[in-house]
This record gives sequence, structure tokens and C-alpha cells, in this order.
Amino acid sequence: LKMSSFWFYLPLHLLIAACLCHSIKVPTTSSQQSFKTDLFNFYHSLILADGKETTVHLLKDIPKRYYFVLEEGRALAPFTITVTPCDVPIEWSVLVHKASASFLGTAAQGDPDTQEVSKSQQAPSVVSTIFNYKGNSVETYMGMSSHSALYLLEFLSTERDTHITVYLTTDTSGHLYPELPMDPRIDVVGIGHTTVTLTWKHSPSVLQHRENIQYCLLVNEKHNYKSLCAAETAIRSSGMKLPPALALSLSPYLLEPQQVMILSNSELSIINKASSGEVRQICMGTKNTYTVPSLSPSTQYYFDVFVVNVLTNASAAYTGTFARTLEEPEPKVTELKDGKVIQVVLDGKKQKFYSLQYQARHKKIQFTFQLCRGQVRVHITRNGKTVALENISGLRCFSLKGKLLDTYLVQLRSTEESNSSVKVQVSPHFHKPLFPLLPESLKIKSFSKLRTCNSVTIAWLGTQEESKYCVYKKKIEEDQVWMELQSADRCSGPESRHKSEKVLCKYFYDINLQRAVTTETIKGLDAGMLYLFDVYLFGPSGIPVRYHSKVVKTRKKC
Repeated sequence: LKMSSFWFYLPLHLLIAACLCHSIKVPTTSSQQSFKTDLFNFYHSLILADGKETTVHLLKDIPKRYYFVLEEGRALAPFTITVTPCDVPIEWSVLVHKASASFLGTAAQGDPDTQEVSKSQQAPSVVSTIFNYKGNSVETYMGMSSHSALYLLEFLSTERDTHITVYLTTDTSGHLYPELPMDPRIDVVGIGHTTVTLTWKHSPSVLQHRENIQYCLLVNEKHNYKSLCAAETAIRSSGMKLPPALALSLSPYLLEPQQVMILSNSELSIINKASSGEVRQICMGTKNTYTVPSLSPSTQYYFDVFVVNVLTNASAAYTGTFARTLEEPEPKVTELKDGKVIQVVLDGKKQKFYSLQYQARHKKIQFTFQLCRGQVRVHITRNGKTVALENISGLRCFSLKGKLLDTYLVQLRSTEESNSSVKVQVSPHFHKPLFPLLPESLKIKSFSKLRTCNSVTIAWLGTQEESKYCVYKKKIEEDQVWMELQSADRCSGPESRHKSEKVLCKYFYDINLQRAVTTETIKGLDAGMLYLFDVYLFGPSGIPVRYHSKVVKTRKKC
């Protein structure tokens, strides 16, 4: 059957429906009955509800048709039809069939939910297509209807199965969809390495119904979306389950495992971690300026803003835009000078490398690293080739041999999320070491059996080189132990301590390393209290090395 054949038989179908509602027997022939069966199978049409958004599911290459008749008694009735494709482009048309007013008045008396369309004889009529559209944008047709006109909407998807939403209304006083401003573009007003700042003109709906309207922003790396419906469909098709009206469903229990919800400063962010990339939905109330954070440098992002009615879930899309974040700047390279010590603080959250460069003036050089806090990964290259790569703890020296004017690049990175700190020195003078000769272990030992109510005994290892050792103590509470041990700066010297914390300083050494150990009994302590003990070792250069802190508790009863 062709479209023209369908319209040929349409008016009598309505007449039959009306007659059936009034129990009027309508004579039919076998050919008419056969035709009506074909008509039902291939061109069955549904009535489109007025004032209600209807979801229509389309099968590939199979047209689907809806019709509507405006209420009788109105000479001219304005109406609008809004169609929102939720996936692929579709084709849809509005056709009008004009017949006599008395005919339509009779036909419209039946139950519209059970009406079907057929005809065995042709009646005088005029059929015309008054609107046709093909694409995936949200499109609205506005028309003026006569009560003697019957309208048909025809939808077709030629790419794949899909779904759309259709909204028909004759009420010109209200708006299901929020209104867009005269200029619906999104303006990019700022671009950084990891941020993009957007602004857009306010929707008239926000100004009129502020409590029921909000803006939602969609960020992704693939392309812009013409509607919120299309965006949600795309996220689902990527392999994730997406709750309906996700931008409006603010309850955390609706989130799927692949989704992360962040609520801060009255802004809701939902991050969908799909295999094809990350999609963010951010609802920010009625603010019309927003800075998108935590983007990747040198990456193109697409931004879509939707103005959403939180009561009806209806939304309207601004014209999407895109922007590319700035390239990440080359890390600054600090020049190292012979014998000079520098201290570097590394940001654990950003996980960025800190670069140091040194041009050798001697064939043999030595890099020395003293870890002050956290954990640090060291990568040393010579003329672009790796010569050292490891995570360091405590004090670490690298003795390297090369050629004059070799270029060394040292890259440092924190291996923890918290900040790390390290001191670095390069020197060709092996006979003048920066740090003192270190013992086999920098641990402090305490003797439980020698504890009393007012004293503790501690011991530590020394070296074959006569050096100065200073002991410090600090009374702490139970809940301070973890923080004191974690935040301790192992590069800081006694100058950072209060004078009252100093216990003593002493010199000692032993040629026999087996006997290079010393003990001290610290008296004058309070019973049942925790004390933090530190030992500082000073070498010829005067730069101290701090032993690992030790916490000891005095006896409560003696």
C-alpha cells in the first residue's frame, strides 16, 4: 500500500468507528474486509494525546503514525508539535486531510482510543504535507488548525531501532519545555590547562519560575548532544545502566557502580566512567556561569547546557560548544651547582615531576639525596639515557662516571598522595662529603626492662668516625603519636626544636663497628606518660642526619 492509498481510505475508517460507537451496522464486502485487515497490519494509527509528552519507539524502516483531531467548535485553533530524537536522525512529517465539518463531527463522537482508519469508497478530500523534517535536532512545528481538518504525524528511522518523544499541545498559555533565550549559545570565556569557564544567557523560565528550573551541564570528549534524552541514550549504549532523568534524580542510591556522584557547594556532579571515556553531568542550580574543573591538558571537550524543569523532567538544550584545554607547560628545570644543597617539595596529588639539570665539569660526580618526608622516586639520565632509577628512603648516594660536559637530568616525583620533600646535592668532591658517615641503621632502640616511672634507656648505633650526637625529647598524648611520626621532617635539625626539649649532646665512635653503639638513660620524666625521642648526627659539614623517632611510655606504677 502506498501513502496515497492510505489517505484514500481514511475518511470512511473514521465513519466506521463512529458508527460502531452508536451500534450502527455498516455493510461490508469480503474485499472491504480484506482491505481493512491489510490496513490494520500496515497502517494502524494511534491517537496522539494533547498536552502530554509521548515516548514513541521506532523500528528500523517501519513507519509509525499518529493522528489527532482538535476539539470541535473552534474555527481556528493554534497548536504546536515538538519532536525530540533520542539517538539517530529520524524523518518526520505533518500531513493534513481536510473533509467536511459535519463528517468529522460525526466521526469524532467515538472513543478515540479504539479508532482505526479504513475506507471502501473515496470521498472528496484534500491531502497535503505541511511540514517535513529529517535530522536529530529537537524540532517544533507551530500551526493553526481548522476544526474540519484531520492531522497525521508520520515517523521513520532508517538507521536503526530508536525512540523519540513527541509533545502536542493546543494550550498556548503554558510551556512544558523551559524556554531558551533569544541567543541560546554557550560562550567560552576562559581556558586553562585543566579548566574551562563557560557562561550562557538566562532562560526566561529561570526568571519566571526560579524554584522549579535549574541548569545542567554535560561534559564529554566525543561530541555535542542535541538533547538530554540523546545524551542519556548514548551513555546507556556505551555499556552503562543509566537511571531515567539522571540529571534530576539526585538520590545517591540511584547511581550505578560505574557512576560517581560529587555534591559540593550546592552543585551535583555525576561522573559516568564508560569504556569510551568519561561523561560528566553537573547541575548547578540557576547559576549561568561555571568553571569546569579537573580536565586533562591538551584535550578537546564538548559542553552542552540544558535548562530543566524539575517538576516535569522536561528540558531544552542550548547550542553546544567545544574547547581545547591548554597544553601542559614544560616542567621548569632548575640548574644544580657544585656543592650547593637545594630542598624540593613535591606535590603528591598532581603527581608531577620536578626536574633538575647539571652539566658535569668533572668525569666523576656524586648525587646525594636526603629524604625529608614521604616517599620519592628518583630518575637520573645522562645525555638522555637512564643511569639510575629507584625509590629512595633515608639517605642515598649515586656515584657516577662519565665525560666532561655530560648533561645530567634528575627527575623527582612523590610516590604518595601526600606531599613529599627531599634535599639534593651534586658534587665532584668525594673527599668532602656533604653528609656524615652513617651507621648501618638509623633506628633508636628502647629497653623495656630498664623503664621506670621517671626514666627510660635508649640506644643507637654509631660509626668509625668521631661524630656529634644530640638527643631531644618531647612529651606527647596518645592521639598525637601517629601525626608526630608521619609529619616528622627528617631533614630538619635541632634548630627547629624548642630549647626545653634538648636532653644532651655527646661525641663517640669505635673502630670496631660491633662495639659502635651507645646508650643513654633519660631521667626526670613523668610517670605513665608518652615521650618522643630524637637523635641527631652531625658530620664535618655540620649538616645533621635525624634518626628515626622513637616513642616510649614510662611506667605508671613502680
